[in-house]
Amino acid sequence: MQVFDVEEVLKNMTLEEKAQFCSGRDFWKTQDVERLGIPSIMMCDGPNGLRKQLGEGDHLGINESIETVCYPTASAMASSFDRDVMSELGSMLGKECQSEDIGMLLGPGVNMKRSPLCGRNFEYLSEDPYLAGALATAYIQGLQGEGIAACVKHFAANNQETRRMSGTSQVDERTLHEIYLPAFEMAVKEGKVRSVMCAYNAVNDVFCAETGDLTAWL
Repeated sequence: MQVFDVEEVLKNMTLEEKAQFCSGRDFWKTQDVERLGIPSIMMCDGPNGLRKQLGEGDHLGINESIETVCYPTASAMASSFDRDVMSELGSMLGKECQSEDIGMLLGPGVNMKRSPLCGRNFEYLSEDPYLAGALATAYIQGLQGEGIAACVKHFAANNQETRRMSGTSQVDERTLHEIYLPAFEMAVKEGKVRSVMCAYNAVNDVFCAETGDLTAWL
């Protein structure tokens, strides 16, 4: 496996290459930079089973995907309170990613279940920050132990699907640090997760990918 000095690579990239790298080559693949030896990497949903699309990609799952194993959802797995089971799940998914030439799996989901109306509650681990963080860490270590990057999500306070690309979660600082962020902290510090996916929503009226308060916290 090729290892890059990230800071050195960034210094050598042109502004145009950086912009292309942020936007991606297509829906599921990162942009390659041939002159610097940076390959294109394929990403794939989801936390409890691969959703690899070979044809036209979409974020809704409307277009056809390959046939793969569908494991129990995160909400069901978390009910076991079993780190070993989560690590084994991550490892099995890592092996499937290897066979399908996938470099990054988009999971686990560690948002807090704050409303029964949230359409993604099934793929979030728990309403308890410690349990979500501990099980996510085990999952990440199992997955990344197979050489596949995990992507913890959705950072942060993604409480609903309705208008999730335009809504805002109003959260005071204490609630943010005691409830919403600890699972992400464990995933980063203990799980050594290789990537973090920003939520679409805003937090306190500033979109997650744009707020220095959140990104600096990582």
